[in-house]
Amino acid sequence: MNRCWLALGLVTLALVLASLPDVLRGAALLAVRPPRLPQLLQRQDPPAQRPAQPQTLNETSLAAQLQAADRDWLPRAEPLDGGGTRYIYKRRAGEPELSIAEIRALIIDPPSYLAERRAISDLLELLRRSGVVVVLRQPIKTGAAAEWDPQQRSLRIRPDVPGRGSVEFARVLNHEAIHVAQSCAAGGLAARPKLLGIAVPLTPALQAQLQEPLYAEASATERALELEAYAHQDQLAVGLALVKLHCRDGRG
Repeated sequence: MNRCWLALGLVTLALVLASLPDVLRGAALLAVRPPRLPQLLQRQDPPAQRPAQPQTLNETSLAAQLQAADRDWLPRAEPLDGGGTRYIYKRRAGEPELSIAEIRALIIDPPSYLAERRAISDLLELLRRSGVVVVLRQPIKTGAAAEWDPQQRSLRIRPDVPGRGSVEFARVLNHEAIHVAQSCAAGGLAARPKLLGIAVPLTPALQAQLQEPLYAEASATERALELEAYAHQDQLAVGLALVKLHCRDGRG
């Protein structure tokens, strides 16, 4: 009987030992198989990048841009090889041509643009106090240099406008400030702008402004709102005064 159990035990042991190579081989295969997790991690897409944030207007950077751009507007005299002098200057749209005497006077006593820069600084400060966010960002309207968005309480100015110099930047900012005042007069910054009832001289130049493709699909109300802004955009004190009046001193 003991011999039978011994024989049976030996047979069982032999079977186990015979199967060990396969078991060990399977264990070896599992050990060398590349782990799945690292492979999955390698195939994962990188995290999506956050959309670019609007470039908040920085006055220090803006002042440097305006000064550099203003220098480009100063006339200069260049001597010609065969003798004589050539005068070079840039003329803004709507401005009359300068005579040689006027160009020479500007070279001797160039404009400082201090009034425009002060108007820009004062208006930016008042708009910020009013809760308006001024950013350098491409406007939604195609062809617009800037736009006032009451829903976002945001004034978007095209990033290339500072490169046009202090005169043009002050004009654009003043124009949009008048639109801000139109919203405040309608009930607050987030309100749809309404007419302020200020005088609008219907000059040919003013009417020509609204013939631009930008206003091709504008309603009669939108055109009237733009007329108010265009009529006074060159008077740099107007935007400041209107925002103070209608936005309750910066709390509109």
